[in-house]
This record gives sequence, structure tokens and C-alpha cells, in this order.
Amino acid sequence: MKQVFEFIPIILFFITYKIYDIYTATAVVIGATILLVIFNWFKYGKVETMQWITLGLIIVMGGATLYLQDEQFIKWKLTIIEWLFGLAFLGSQFFGKQPFVQRMMGSALELPDVIWKRLNLMWAFFFTSVGFINLYVMQNYSTDDWVTFKTFGVPCLMVVFILAQVGFLYKHLPQQDSDTKPEE
Repeated sequence: MKQVFEFIPIILFFITYKIYDIYTATAVVIGATILLVIFNWFKYGKVETMQWITLGLIIVMGGATLYLQDEQFIKWKLTIIEWLFGLAFLGSQFFGKQPFVQRMMGSALELPDVIWKRLNLMWAFFFTSVGFINLYVMQNYSTDDWVTFKTFGVPCLMVVFILAQVGFLYKHLPQQDSDTKPEE
């Protein structure tokens, strides 16, 4: 349920943009993100580090968008966030006891360390790539197209990537013995 709430600011941004403009949508996403962080603080007693970073970036980049009346700042926020995720995943390869992906999924899966590291690098590459794709879209397409990409394209890319991860992981999961028969 917590993950559903994470999409509320993005959905509000999209709806507000379609009704008004990028500047009104930016103000709405700033307010919605602040409210989401406050909600998480009171509901769960803490706010995740990446939520704080996202809030900081949305306030700085969104604030610059509103103050300077330049939509490029809000468009850059997605690239910066994606690159920070990519850098964090990449850095976890070298610092700490486990890569980030293993910390997140290690209780549900048992994989060799080399597979965890490959999986982690795939995530680092994915986030970095999405940041570059965002730059391409924001430089070569209209703001309307960029808003649609941010709202629907990025989540679709994530779903496709996760499905590819399932295929990758399937090869490395322990297989059930085909010689054993279920008890009757």
C-alpha cells in the first residue's frame, strides 16, 4: 500500500499538467511530495533516505522551475534521481557487505554472490540508462510528450526491466527435483 501512495504526486502532476500547465503541475507536485513525506513520517515513524532526497530535489528543481519560469529544471529532476539511484547501486558493489539488490531481496531469494552482483549492476545500468533516455526525450520532444513519458513511459520501462529480471533470476533459482513424486 505504501508504494501506491508514492505514485500520488506523479499522478497529480500529470492531471494538473493536462488541465493547467507545467508550472501549476510543478507547484502541485511539490506540495503533494511534502504531504507524502509528512504522511510517511506520522504513519510509519520514519522517512526513507531516497524520499528525503526526492523531496529535496523536487523542492530545489521545482522551486527553480517556478522562480525562473523555466521548465528545464523540473525535467532534469528525473535524470538526477535516476542517476543517483544508479550511482547508489553501483557504489553498493564496492561499499558495504552486500549490494543494494541483495539487501532488498535477500530475505526472499537465495543466490550466489556473483549473481547478486550481476543483478545489482543491471539495476545500476537500468537507472543510469533511464536518466539518459529522459535527457533524450526532454531535448527532442515537446513538454507534453515529456510529461507523458515521465508518467507512463518510465513505469513501463520499469515493468519491462523487472520482467527481464524474472527471466534472469529464473535460470539461477534452485530447481525442484523432477525425480521426486508428490506424496499422495
